[in-house]
Amino acid sequence: MPASASAASPGSRAVDLRLYGLLDVGVCGADGTRLAQLAAEAVAGGCTLLQYREKDVPDARAALARIRAIREAVRGRVPVLVNDRVDLALAAAADGVHLGQGDLHPADARRLLGEGAIIGLTLKKPAQADELYRLPVDYACIGGVFATTSKDNPDPPVGLEGFASIAFRARLARGAGLPLGAIAGIGLENAAAVIAAGADGIAVITALFGAEPVRQRARELRARIDAALAERAGAR
Repeated sequence: MPASASAASPGSRAVDLRLYGLLDVGVCGADGTRLAQLAAEAVAGGCTLLQYREKDVPDARAALARIRAIREAVRGRVPVLVNDRVDLALAAAADGVHLGQGDLHPADARRLLGEGAIIGLTLKKPAQADELYRLPVDYACIGGVFATTSKDNPDPPVGLEGFASIAFRARLARGAGLPLGAIAGIGLENAAAVIAAGADGIAVITALFGAEPVRQRARELRARIDAALAERAGAR
């Protein structure tokens, strides 16, 4: 970070959240070659952002190799982020990191990763959205919106009304320019409703990577998202 930059200055990197694919090791498996193939198929189908997600990392070197394989497979066509682990993101030369509320503070992550990195943050409560004005993040994901089996989440789902409330507070804190995604339990059947509630995109695991063919699933999700965004824009 340049000496003149504030550690708490808002992020400024453009992030396309429309279809945010989470390559979760628990769902997709730990085979690096397989993860790379899934990443390439998702991007070919219209995925706009990828995240490597491994909630418990028993072997950091193996995780690092998997992240590098994913980056090589997509060859810069979309950004590749790492969930939670700033050290792995830095070592893999990933495009950034996604942080939970209990992870490293975004300002500390920014100091380590630099101004060019993408930093995302999970929001679960309205009060957390109120803090965005002073956090150097480039996007936020709100949720869980619906119940999901891909993560052990002690907090109840916020639902569409809860999502809309948190999103409203987030935009009050940071303005309309901060991309806001929705996460948890989202698929073809409810993606349009989530977009109508104010999401700029959806973060998905099972809906994208839970079955083959991944490229076709990505195309279908992307089409549903783009149509819902166009409908929302036309209603304004």
